[in-house]
Amino acid sequence: MASARSAGAGSRSTSPEGGNPGDNTDWSALANLPDKSKGKVHRPRLTVNLFWRSFGLISLLLAMVLGMWYWAISRQSEQGTLAGQQLVSTLRLTRALILETPPTRQAAVLKSLEDQEGLALRQRTPANQITPWPNSLHVQALVRTLNEQLREDVIVASAVDGVPGLWIGWTVGSGQYWFQADPSRLGMASPLGWPWLVGLVIITAGLSAGFVRLINRPLKDLSFAASRIGEGEYDSHLDESNMTNEIRMVNMGFNRMARELAKVEEERAVMLAGISHDLRTPLARLRLEAEISVADEEARRNMASDIDQLDAIIDKFMDYARPEGTHVVPVNVSAVVEREANAFRDKSQIRIESRLPPNLMVKGDDTELGRVFANLFENARRYGRSIDTGIARVKVSHVLAGDSLIITVRDYGQGVAPEKLSHLTTPFFRGDAARTAATGAGLGLAVVKKALQRIDASLELNNAAEKTGLVAHIRLKRSLMPSNVGGSHNT
Repeated sequence: MASARSAGAGSRSTSPEGGNPGDNTDWSALANLPDKSKGKVHRPRLTVNLFWRSFGLISLLLAMVLGMWYWAISRQSEQGTLAGQQLVSTLRLTRALILETPPTRQAAVLKSLEDQEGLALRQRTPANQITPWPNSLHVQALVRTLNEQLREDVIVASAVDGVPGLWIGWTVGSGQYWFQADPSRLGMASPLGWPWLVGLVIITAGLSAGFVRLINRPLKDLSFAASRIGEGEYDSHLDESNMTNEIRMVNMGFNRMARELAKVEEERAVMLAGISHDLRTPLARLRLEAEISVADEEARRNMASDIDQLDAIIDKFMDYARPEGTHVVPVNVSAVVEREANAFRDKSQIRIESRLPPNLMVKGDDTELGRVFANLFENARRYGRSIDTGIARVKVSHVLAGDSLIITVRDYGQGVAPEKLSHLTTPFFRGDAARTAATGAGLGLAVVKKALQRIDASLELNNAAEKTGLVAHIRLKRSLMPSNVGGSHNT
């Protein structure tokens, strides 16, 4: 089946060296021409190195923080001065009212003033218990304004004889009095207190986080691009017009490296496809020669088996060298699994149990998914046979995960050493002897991973929890088309 699926899939690509003999085109000169498809890189007019960029951002942050704190301090002094000016006007009016009111009516006037305006006037004595107002820039500005405009040393207290409020000790004529006012009306209740301080701290922390993020953003972009390179995606487009010299040079070098890696990968794929394609013709002649010239039936059968094995290896090369860019459409993955499982008819070697419901739809490509499951089943047939029966038992199940569908293909062989699991999808990598007793190209799981990448899917390999067998988790995107639930199929 593998041979039938890949027949005609590989075709030789024509390289510059394979052109007409009379063609005198200088291919090396053309190769060094700039790639106009990527557009012209515009160098910024204003450039700065990384040190001055970081220094400038940190200096700007410090200047903004200091500016906010200076504004807060200035605001406190302004509030204290305004509160003092209001108190000066009130105290002067109260003094004039007391001095010009006959003694017989002073008590009634002061009572009315306290009831209507919340202003109280009491006699000040040495026996009074005074609680000073907490010292702050606000209070300092208030006391300074009162002293300057009233031309006397006033006392500011937050409580007198246990009664809270804004108390001003001053002189009226020949007597000493306590003047009580509502502190909230003068902005004295909490002048830039804890809420203001907490707000300034939050703003400072937010600005710091923003500047640090701005400084680290190029490194984050580079890290993301490097991770994509590690996943085999070479379309890196880091900003080459950054005004910071070091960052711009790193981005340009990284983009150049990504383009070179993409070119090397493309050339390797073309080389593999070309070699695989060229090997088919002599293999076909060998097969025909064996059928005609070899009289011994067993020898002829062994030669045919060897040729089939070589043909299967060529199929792996062809599959791995296929170009990227597969069109994704809704696919019935249940039918694909059933079709590929039916190709493995020899129950003395492998038995496949599919627990997928019928009409389970995913986004993918029928050919690519068929290649994935064919390689997984073949890998299980070769390397996943159980010790007791010598038969590879494979179970296919699924689980829904949001907008994704995870299909699990598990065998019951001896598994793989944990430290080698991450290398199984590396081309030509060999695991331990338990899973490499059979011959092969060493490309099966690499083909699976690459085929899934073409349809925006992923592969994860683990050992089974019971430490018997290898488990492959295939994450596919679900299709919006409906699917039925239930059903099981054994092959």
